[in-house]
Amino acid sequence: MDTAARPRVTPWHLGSLTLALALGCGDSGGGTSDAESTTGSSDMSTSASASSSTAASSSGQATAGTSDGSTGVGESETGDPPGPESAAWCFEQMYENGADAVGPDYDQFELKLGSHCKGTNHQEIEGVERVVFLGDSVTVGSPPTEYTDFYRTRLANSLAARFGLQPPSIQWQYLDLGDGMSAQQESGAFASCAKWGARTDDVVPASEQVANCFPEDKRALKTLVVMTIGGNDLSAIIQDGIEGVPLDMLWEDVELFIDYMRETIEWLSDPQQFPNGVYVVFANVYEFTDGTGELTACPAAASAGFDMPWEDPDAMNEIAVHANEQFVSIAGETGTDVIFMFEHFCGHGYKADDPAAPCYRGPGSENWFDLTCIHPNPTGHAAIEDLFLAVIDE
Repeated sequence: MDTAARPRVTPWHLGSLTLALALGCGDSGGGTSDAESTTGSSDMSTSASASSSTAASSSGQATAGTSDGSTGVGESETGDPPGPESAAWCFEQMYENGADAVGPDYDQFELKLGSHCKGTNHQEIEGVERVVFLGDSVTVGSPPTEYTDFYRTRLANSLAARFGLQPPSIQWQYLDLGDGMSAQQESGAFASCAKWGARTDDVVPASEQVANCFPEDKRALKTLVVMTIGGNDLSAIIQDGIEGVPLDMLWEDVELFIDYMRETIEWLSDPQQFPNGVYVVFANVYEFTDGTGELTACPAAASAGFDMPWEDPDAMNEIAVHANEQFVSIAGETGTDVIFMFEHFCGHGYKADDPAAPCYRGPGSENWFDLTCIHPNPTGHAAIEDLFLAVIDE
C-alpha cells in the first residue's frame, strides 16, 4: 500500500470533541496587546526554566552512578562534555524494569551521545540566524493546551534569547484552527510550516512545507531546523493493523516512511542548500501506551481511531522500535541530531501506573499526554522544549 494513497485522517479530526475544544481554547481569538505580549514572554521564560527542571528530574536524567560505583560517562578527548558510555546506560537510569525491556538498540549505530542522555551530540550549534519549525501537530500545538505552552512557542522564545534573534510575534505563536498551522508563517527570525496531520511525505524536498519555509532568499542565513514527524505515519499504520491489513503490507509502509525521512534529513543537512551552514535537530516518535501496546489504555482511544487492540501487540511494538532505531540511525549517518522523545515520554503515558509496563518509572509518574491520547499536554510540551534545548545547547 502506497503511503500517499492511503486515506488521510488528520489526528485532530475527533468529531464533536474537536468543536468542544476549539470553543474552549483561548488561542484562536483576537489579538493580544503589546503589554500582554511582554508579560507573557516573561512568564514563559520563568515557566520554561521551572518546567525544564521538572522534566529533567522526572525523566530520569542520567546523573546517578552505575552499580559498580562509576559515573557511567567516559572521558572526552575533544573538550566537549563527557558523554555517557552507551544509550542503554542512559535508559537504564530511567526505568525500573531496565533498558532492555523498552526495545530500541541505538548502540548498534555510531553515535555521539549528549552528556544529558536526552539525545545525540553530532553538531556544534552556534551562530544561528534563522530557525525553521517543520512537521506535525506536536510542533504546531493543539487544544486544549494554550499557545503559550506549545513547545514551539516556548522553544522559539528560548532560542531568541540564546542566539540574539528577533523573537516571533504573538500572531506567529497563535494557532489557526482552520488550517491547523501557525497563524503566521514567518515572523522575526522564525518560520513555522508544520501542519496538523503531516506525515513524512509532507516534508520531503518537493513538499509545500519545504518550499514555503526555505525560499531561495533565506537560504544564505545560517539555519536551525527543528522538527517532529513520523507520528501520523505510525498512527495510520496502527489503524491499518486494527482494520486487518496484512503485516507484510504494514512493513512495506514502515520502510517507505523511513525512506521519506532519510530523504528529508539528507536534503536538509546538505550544505549546498545552505551555503553558510545548517543544523538539523529532530525527534524520534513517541507513543502513549508506555511500551505495552495497549491502545485502549487512553480513555479517548476510540475517538483517536484506536478502538481495538492489535491481535499481536508484540508486532506493533516491533514496528515502533524499528522505526525509532532507523530515525536515530539517520541522525548518525547525516551528522544531524535527534532527541530521544520516545524514551523520555515512555513511562509518562496511560500505563504509567502499571509496574509491569516496560517503561515503568515508579509510583506517581506524571502523564505527559492530553485527552486526545496522541498530543502532549503542557507538561509534555515543556519536556519537549527541554529535550531540544539540551541537544542544541551542548
